[in-house]
Amino acid sequence: LWAAVHAERTALARDLDSLSDQQWSAPTACPGWDVHDVLAHLVDSAKTTRIGFVLDMLACRFDFDKANERGIRRERRADPRETLASLSGVINRTTTPPAPLATRLVEAFVHGEDIRRAIGLHGSYPAEHVATALRYQVRTSFAWGGGRERCERLRLVASDSDFVVGDGSQVCGTSIALLLAVSGRPVKDGELTGDGAGALMEARR
Repeated sequence: LWAAVHAERTALARDLDSLSDQQWSAPTACPGWDVHDVLAHLVDSAKTTRIGFVLDMLACRFDFDKANERGIRRERRADPRETLASLSGVINRTTTPPAPLATRLVEAFVHGEDIRRAIGLHGSYPAEHVATALRYQVRTSFAWGGGRERCERLRLVASDSDFVVGDGSQVCGTSIALLLAVSGRPVKDGELTGDGAGALMEARR
């Protein structure tokens, strides 16, 4: 799992190496966050320890959104290239908040796509590891950052892995497209098919 996370951090750092100022400020699917903000969040997440997470949550009165904003302020540099250098410096870290390790895959893949899709880049992800992240998301409630409620009465089928879960109207797509939709992100027209695709996309709102 950690090897997959480190590989994705490396790939993202490489993809962001030559962005323009305009691309750094492009809005992403994370409300209120531009590309630079998401990068700073990834740096902060990579540095987060169990005790550090608890202290942040106490300081923010257990408000996840405030804790995330605090982390962005902590890691966002005036020059985004300096923030990118910080990502390069944490590529191989294995620190984590007090959460299942699958959340590290969710962070890496979903936020990687938040950034890439905002600036027209294409990511390449190992489908079996994306499926691991997807299995976690469909079991986890909104309250803990998952998407279980979005998948009720749906059968999700990945076209590039052995992932199949649920009963009901079928939704087919690549593992990464399903992960994004379950995580509340938009996907492009045609990325998801099946009689349940519309319901899943409506549920993300």
